[in-house]
Amino acid sequence: MLAVLDNLLQQCGYTDNSDVRQAMEEACYNQTSFVDAVLDCPGVNERVFLQALAEMLNLPWWDVSSETQVDRSLRRYLPADVALKNRLLPIAVDTRPSANAAHAIDQASATEPVALHIASADPLNLVARQQLAAGVTLPVIWHVGARTRIAEGLQKLYGLGADTFEKILRGRADWGAEDFADEVTVLDEPEDEEASVVRFVNQIIRRGLEQRATDIHVEPQQDRLRIRYRIDGRLEELPVPDNIKALQASVIARLKIMARLDIAEKRLPQDGRINLEMDGSPIDVRVATIPSVEGESVSLRLLGQQTVTLDRLGMADTVRPIVDELLKLPNGIILITGPTGSGKSTTLYAFLTQLNQTHRRIVTIEDPVEYKMPGILQIAVKPEIGLTFATGLRSILRGDPNVVMVGEMRDLETTEIAIRAALTGHLVFSTLHTNDAIGGITRLVDMGVEPFLVSSAVRAFFAQRLVRRLCPSCREPVEVEPEYLDSIGFPTFRKGTLMKARGCESCRGTGYQGRLSIYEVVLVTNALQHLINTRAHPSEFLKQALSDGYLPMRGYGFLKCLEGETTIQEILSVTAAERSFIEEKPKLKPRAPTVVAAAH
Repeated sequence: MLAVLDNLLQQCGYTDNSDVRQAMEEACYNQTSFVDAVLDCPGVNERVFLQALAEMLNLPWWDVSSETQVDRSLRRYLPADVALKNRLLPIAVDTRPSANAAHAIDQASATEPVALHIASADPLNLVARQQLAAGVTLPVIWHVGARTRIAEGLQKLYGLGADTFEKILRGRADWGAEDFADEVTVLDEPEDEEASVVRFVNQIIRRGLEQRATDIHVEPQQDRLRIRYRIDGRLEELPVPDNIKALQASVIARLKIMARLDIAEKRLPQDGRINLEMDGSPIDVRVATIPSVEGESVSLRLLGQQTVTLDRLGMADTVRPIVDELLKLPNGIILITGPTGSGKSTTLYAFLTQLNQTHRRIVTIEDPVEYKMPGILQIAVKPEIGLTFATGLRSILRGDPNVVMVGEMRDLETTEIAIRAALTGHLVFSTLHTNDAIGGITRLVDMGVEPFLVSSAVRAFFAQRLVRRLCPSCREPVEVEPEYLDSIGFPTFRKGTLMKARGCESCRGTGYQGRLSIYEVVLVTNALQHLINTRAHPSEFLKQALSDGYLPMRGYGFLKCLEGETTIQEILSVTAAERSFIEEKPKLKPRAPTVVAAAH
C-alpha cells in the first residue's frame, strides 16, 4: 500500500516525499488512515491527489457545491453513527419498480432500492468498509470526494450531533437536569468523549463561534426544536437531527445550568451569563430565556472579549477626523443613536478604548456590561435592588470621574443628571433610540429636557447602522443603468468601482463576510444651537446641518460602496428613503461617471 501511494504522489508531481513517507509509516504503526496521513502533509494538494486516487481505483469523482440541497430520505439507508464516524456520505440510491407497484399508494412505495451510492474521501479505509457492510444490506457504489464537501454534506443530511442523539435515545428516553450538575466552561473536548447532551450543547456553541455568529436561538416548535444562528445580521437555521425534540427539555436545562439560572422556573423570563473558553480564548455569553406555549426559548448572545478600537471600525475619511476632534473635548455629551443591534455599544467601547489612559478616570454604568475593559470601572444596573441608571450616575459623579458612559438615556431623570455632569466638566457618552442623528434633538426635547440644556450640553449626535461587508475573495464588478443610479441619488461624479456579491466557500455562498458600520454625524454648531433654542422645525435642523457639512447616512454608505466594501442594495435596505443622499453637484464640470455599480 505504501508503494502504491508513493507512486501516486509522484504522478501528482510531488517528488519530495520523505515527510509523506514518514507520515504513512506512522499511520501504519498506529493503524490510522493512510489517505488522511498523506492529505495532512504540507504541500499535498487534496483535490489533485484524491482525483488521481479515484482514477487509479476506477471510481467516479463526486463534487457538488455547498448550496446543493440534500435528499434527507437517504438517512434511512445508513445509520448516523456509522456515517459520521467513518465520514461516509450517502449521495443517491438506485431504485427499480417494486413487485406491488400497481397497488402502491405513493411513489416511494412504488419502487424499491437496489444500490446505495456512498461518497468517501478514503475509499481505502477497510474498517469503514467493514462497518458499512454490517449496517447496510444494499450493494454499495463508491465515489471519491473532498473531505470538506463530505463534512458539509453529512451535517446537512444528519444534522449537528446526530450520532450523539442516536446513542442517547437508545439508552434513555430523556435526561433530567440532575444529569448536568457540573458546569462545563471549556469547549475543547476530546473526540472520544462519551456522547451526551452536554457535548451536543458545546457543539452548538462551538459551531456558532466558528461561523462568526453573534446570536444563537434555541426555539421550541410544535413538532421540532429549531436552532438558528444570526450571522452577519441574518438568521440561518442549523441542521439538527429530527429526534432532537425528544431531548428538548434536557438541552434547555443544560443551557440554564451553564448560565446558573433556576431550572425549576419555567413560567418567567430569566437572564444569565456563561463564561466559556475555546482554544484558549475567553468567550462571554449572555443568556435570556423566554417562556412560550411550546416551551422555553433560549437566546445566547456571543461576546468575544477582544479589544475594540477605532481602527477596527473602519470609519471613512469623512467621519474619522471629526471623531478624533470630539474625543479631545474636555466636557460635553456625545450621543449615538440607532435601533437595537445597530452596533452603538461597540462604537462607544471603541471611543472609551481610545480615551483609556492612566491620567483619565473612566466610569461606565450599563445594562448589562457587554465587554469587560481593563482599566475602566464598569457598573451593571440592578433595578431589583434600586441600582438604576439615575441612582448609579449620581454615585459616579461623586467618584471624581473624567469620562462617564451611560448605557442608555431611558428617562428624563437620567438625562438631566447626564446633562448636569456635562455642564460641570465631564465628558459623557450615551445612546438614544432614534432613527437618525437629527432625531436625537427632538427626542431629548420630547423627553422634557429644556432646549437650552440640549444646545449647551450636547456636542454631537451620531447615528449608525450595520451592513454586510462583501467577501474579499469573491466580490466582482457589475454594471447598473445610469437611470437607476440617478433615481436613488447616487453620486456618479465620484470616482470608484462598485462590486456585487457572488458567493464562494469562504463566505458559505452568501457573498458577504462580516459587517461594517455606516454613520452620520450632526455637530451642534452655533447656528444649530440657535435653532434648538428657538424650537425650530426639524426640517430647519436638517437644512442647517447640511450647510455645516453634514453627510446623511445613505451618502456615507454610497461612499463605502465606491470603496468596494458593500453593495447598493445593502445601503438601501437600512437607510430611510426620506434621508436619501443630498449633496449639491460640484460647481466644476463633473467628470464622466467611472463607476461600475452594484446590481439592484
